Amino acid sequence: MLNAAIEIAFVLIAVALALNIYRLLVGPDTTDRILALDTLGINTIALLVLYGISKNSTAYFEVALLLALLGFVGTVALCKYLLRGDISE
Repeated sequence: MLNAAIEIAFVLIAVALALNIYRLLVGPDTTDRILALDTLGINTIALLVLYGISKNSTAYFEVALLLALLGFVGTVALCKYLLRGDISE
């Protein structure tokens, strides 16, 4: 039962990733593209966690945590750049 749920989750996250890539490429505005990039990172984290569950390995959880931290810092930096034009301040 758990294996079937994991397989369904893989498919649904793959669909979500495809839709995020579409919004990233076609997005009408820069803010939409930043939001799509952030959501793409979140879905990638979910994919890593699911893969770690399916392989019964904890290494993927650590990679997912690092990716979450980098994604947060990147999103904050991009938003700060859009608002002020400078990241360092």
